[in-house]
Amino acid sequence: MFDTIKRRELLKKSGVLALGMMTFPAWMPRIAFRSQTSASAVQDILVVVFLRGGADGLNIVVPHGDRDYYAHRDALAIPQPNTRNAASAIELDGFFGLHPALRPLKELWDERALAAIHAVGSPDPTHSHFDAMDYMERGTPGEKAMATGWIGRHLQAKASENKSPFRAVGLGTIVQQSLRGTIPTIALQSIADFHLRGETRELARIQQTISSLYDGNEFLEIEGQETLAAMDTLAKIANPRYAPANGAKYPPGYFGQSLATLSQLIKADLGVEVAAVDIGGWDTHQAEGGADGQIARLLQEFGEGLHAFYADLRERMKNITIVTMSEFGRRVQENSSRGTDHGHGNVMFVMGAA
Repeated sequence: MFDTIKRRELLKKSGVLALGMMTFPAWMPRIAFRSQTSASAVQDILVVVFLRGGADGLNIVVPHGDRDYYAHRDALAIPQPNTRNAASAIELDGFFGLHPALRPLKELWDERALAAIHAVGSPDPTHSHFDAMDYMERGTPGEKAMATGWIGRHLQAKASENKSPFRAVGLGTIVQQSLRGTIPTIALQSIADFHLRGETRELARIQQTISSLYDGNEFLEIEGQETLAAMDTLAKIANPRYAPANGAKYPPGYFGQSLATLSQLIKADLGVEVAAVDIGGWDTHQAEGGADGQIARLLQEFGEGLHAFYADLRERMKNITIVTMSEFGRRVQENSSRGTDHGHGNVMFVMGAA
């Protein structure tokens, strides 16, 4: 029966979490946000996209000017840039090129709204997916004692008057480790699904019953009130026929849906400050493919998603920064299964009009 539901159970189901905080480790890069001149100033937003599985950075931003790259990849190497060959790398600077499936991002590169940062990674040498992701999200390589994530600690350390329950949003079924901290974070799969379920005639009574459970000013009661307020807000902006701006077309699938959902939240001016989005499937030990195949399909979804997000929010992109990362890269030498094994350094993208 609904009358017997526990408040803590409701909080878990609604996606609001809270944990502890510490300071940044010295090796982590510092992130500078533009200072706000007034309470009404536009909020800067950080979006972190995690490519889970250890993406092959050498076939994402291709070192086509390095002969050793071709010497170690007979089947998987991306051909050098050639305007007559659609399967070749897309020229960037005379040495590096984009994978051909990332053609939508070339437009952003030409606008100087996209940067690639190669040969970066954690100082911890682990090749365990679980450990590497955990260390990067906590910001503590080789150490798991800290319960909070680096973004969560950043939010607590950053002086802000932003009290929105949407200040930190994790797109998915659970809150990403990097977001965890004392600042409440909402886990959201889609706006339309973030609501109470039940018979229409009973929902009003259920809503009233839940509200009465959280009538107070203790920690759990405040968290419950914020969750109910968030549900009410999302119900007002939910639109199953959302039409992206500027002709943007999100790719089908989880990643595109997540970015479209995030775009709606940002456009609704709900106080989003940071968001985390995942795209999985990058553990390409077998049949990775080169210009086509497994990694090409992933990169097409990745590139089309980022391009659509940028186009959809073009008027706001000077206040939005997107950072992409993966837990580690792949080895230069392809393996006997026409794939690549776990390596170390990798490539990151940074995207935004600023």
